[in-house]
Amino acid sequence: MKPDARLRRNYGAAFARFLFRRDEAALAAAYELGRHALESGVGLLDVVQVHHSVVIDALPGIEGPQELAEAAATFLVEVLASYDMSQRAFREQRHSAE
Repeated sequence: MKPDARLRRNYGAAFARFLFRRDEAALAAAYELGRHALESGVGLLDVVQVHHSVVIDALPGIEGPQELAEAAATFLVEVLASYDMSQRAFREQRHSAE
């Protein structure tokens, strides 16, 4: 299974658990998922795209919110793009200094 597919599967499961039970355990699972993605080198924008896809999959049958969610995710990706570029540059700079 590709890392993106594994991330999406795990993210979907963690998100579904959080929707069902919004407690500290579900939040801890989300934190660990993000930490693992970061340690695995998954880019911030990749995580946002997985999040968007999982949220859209959770909305079938609801009129209107899907369009809103798509617009919100597109906006969020744009807002976070500079953070992703900065993070990548920092990692590259750190790697070349080693």
